[in-house]
Amino acid sequence: MEENIRKQLKEIMQQEVVLATGCTEPGAVALCVAKAVETLGCEPEGISLKLSKNVYKNAMGVGIPGTGMIGLPIAVAMAVTHGDSSRGLEVLTLPEAEVEDAKRWLANNSDRINIGVKETSDKLYIECSVVSGQHSATVVIAKRHTNFVFVKKDDIVLMDHKIGLFQEQDNDDNPAEDNKQRLELTARMVYDYATTAPLDELQWLLDTVEYNVAASECGLAGMGLHTGEILMEQARGDMVHTVVARTVAASDARMDGCTKPVYSNSGSGNQGITCTLPSYYYGKLKGCSDEQILRALTMNHLMSIYIKRGIGRLSALCGIVNATMGGAAALTYLEGGGYEQVCYAMKNMINTIAGMVCDGAKPSCALKMSVGLYSAFVCAELAVHNRVVDQTDGLSESDIDCSIHNLGRLGKDGMNQTDDMILDIMTHKK
Repeated sequence: MEENIRKQLKEIMQQEVVLATGCTEPGAVALCVAKAVETLGCEPEGISLKLSKNVYKNAMGVGIPGTGMIGLPIAVAMAVTHGDSSRGLEVLTLPEAEVEDAKRWLANNSDRINIGVKETSDKLYIECSVVSGQHSATVVIAKRHTNFVFVKKDDIVLMDHKIGLFQEQDNDDNPAEDNKQRLELTARMVYDYATTAPLDELQWLLDTVEYNVAASECGLAGMGLHTGEILMEQARGDMVHTVVARTVAASDARMDGCTKPVYSNSGSGNQGITCTLPSYYYGKLKGCSDEQILRALTMNHLMSIYIKRGIGRLSALCGIVNATMGGAAALTYLEGGGYEQVCYAMKNMINTIAGMVCDGAKPSCALKMSVGLYSAFVCAELAVHNRVVDQTDGLSESDIDCSIHNLGRLGKDGMNQTDDMILDIMTHKK
């Protein structure tokens, strides 16, 4: 593989695999609020949030780190009282005393916050407007969770990157550089990079293991739905059940407001967990070498990024789909499968869990993760025995990249009405 291609692939991974505290949608909203308050220069008397449907649904029912509370109001309060936009997606990592400050502020000022849905074609859009007396500020994040595209104070526009931002040809990897040609990924390119890149280029991925394992340990102590804890009690030494239990435990913790940050993938902590822990735990239990585990981690993360590109950063299609497809590829590699078997595993996955919907971030995400992971093990096992769904089945074609493209069409365009229906159901519960 050419050195310049390797360099671009590493840059893509480092941009998409980043540390985040709590669910990334509330984190991104808090980041936007923090930036708006900083721009205003004082405590706001009014805070108005306009969110895309996908951001809105992902922020409704998820735990906010260290608060014991769910939803956006407390995240907004934390950003108002102690927000620091320079911290990116770790903006919600606050000491206990500051969390208590935010709770007191919210108790006295909840009527200052107004949250609504923004009708926009972009699925990741956050607009925060704040006012105090005669002064105001507006900040917009779009395309990516930390991507500021508009900043305005009073009548002065300080930043405006919105022109052309929402066109189809936008560079999802770096929307600030839409005029540049982005690297077109393929399954072969991902496989070759993961299996041949110099190990020193991949070592940084070991950091993802350390952080995500720590979240798993919290979950195993009993958080969220206790999915990981209960599955672990029933594992009785079974390798697959142990891997699934330890992985979903990290989601239990994260969705319940655990204060430990995790490494995310494509803007999602649950995707980052799914791209890290199965490869690590399974490789360790099987006695694989450190090199094999590191290369499996690379394959899982980068394959998920590739698949997610076609689906879009936020979609009605659950992110566990692309993350566990990457997981199936990595598990196949750890089982000794080559490129052909890796493709078989992903085709099998496309025809297994392609219809899993995203109905917001919440504790039951751990259940969806378990379904995806059990499917990944089955699909990988079939693949290493050279069993693959027929090219006439469902979304699959003979070419893996065409199959992945079909999945992307389903997630990005085919499920738009599904998104509307999910949000309508979630906001009209009795």
